[in-house]
Amino acid sequence: MHKDVFRFENLEIWKNAITVSIKLFDIADLAAEKKLFRFSEQLNGAIMSISNNIAEGSGAFSKKEFAQFLNFSQRSVFECANIICILHIKGLLNNEKKEKIYEELMILNKRIATFRKTLL
Repeated sequence: MHKDVFRFENLEIWKNAITVSIKLFDIADLAAEKKLFRFSEQLNGAIMSISNNIAEGSGAFSKKEFAQFLNFSQRSVFECANIICILHIKGLLNNEKKEKIYEELMILNKRIATFRKTLL
């Protein structure tokens, strides 16, 4: 582990969250371009919450507290999935794009859940 990084930067779940987030930010930008500003803002907030809660939790004073932050992160994954579903229904995303991002969100959620179990 490199000594000049925050703990979260070495966590695979944080790295995974960032990778998925980049793709979600592109979708949020697309929503904004289509003048779906509320969807874009809500999605951006949920996206940030995933990695932010992993990062914040990594600085917790107990494993139980860290696990709670991971719970918040998982909830944000579900919020993103819901927004993606609605954007698909509204015709902004085709089936292929929706299914691809859903798969990535499901994998991320499972990885967060698995890591969370190691803390409890």
